[in-house]
Amino acid sequence: MNEILICRGLAKSYGGPRALDAIDLTLERGRIVGLLGPNGSGKTTLIKLANGLLTPTAGEILIDGDAPGAVTKSKVSYLPDADYLPDYMNLRDLMRLFRDFYEDFDADKAKEMFTSLSLKPTDRLKSLSKGNREKTQLVLTMSRRAQLYLLDEPIGGVDPAARDYILRTIIGNYSENGTVVISTHLIADIESVLDEVVFLKNGKIMLHSNADELREREGKSVDALFREVFAC
Repeated sequence: MNEILICRGLAKSYGGPRALDAIDLTLERGRIVGLLGPNGSGKTTLIKLANGLLTPTAGEILIDGDAPGAVTKSKVSYLPDADYLPDYMNLRDLMRLFRDFYEDFDADKAKEMFTSLSLKPTDRLKSLSKGNREKTQLVLTMSRRAQLYLLDEPIGGVDPAARDYILRTIIGNYSENGTVVISTHLIADIESVLDEVVFLKNGKIMLHSNADELREREGKSVDALFREVFAC
């Protein structure tokens, strides 16, 4: 099966208006997908559903044919949009933690990327700058040989140089036939790496397209089209 993620009539409500409503979406393997929309559009909700942190109100979501849960944990590598690692740990501790939790964690790859950042195994997370903490979380996430990488706002709140490093890390380190979903509202910064785009607005999919075909069809960049669709 070439599909890694399938949503059918997927909906999620927190008690009020639906955060996601009637989502039908299929993502294939080997793609970098931009999950694009303003704050409150449902991006994080969709990613948390795919990671099994939330359960659907209606419909279904499948990862490699299975509902998110224990079976899919070994297939999904997730980067949340906030700090989540124990900041008293050093990088060596964090690599051991990931190796204990995930059989597919490649410690050698992580060490290589940390070295490229001039970070040492004895560096404690709490002693790092905000940019290097963001990069550390990304390095650990991308050092898994996963089938689906879910990255929630990986370039939010970091400087342009850090964004360049983060994008290079994403492009160079996802596993063969793996799919990367990048949730962001900073379209211009990631447009060049995207194979597909999904526009979310008010919990609904407004558009799902091949990025190159979209640019050719509309005669404008994905960023320019995004600004039109989401103009206030």
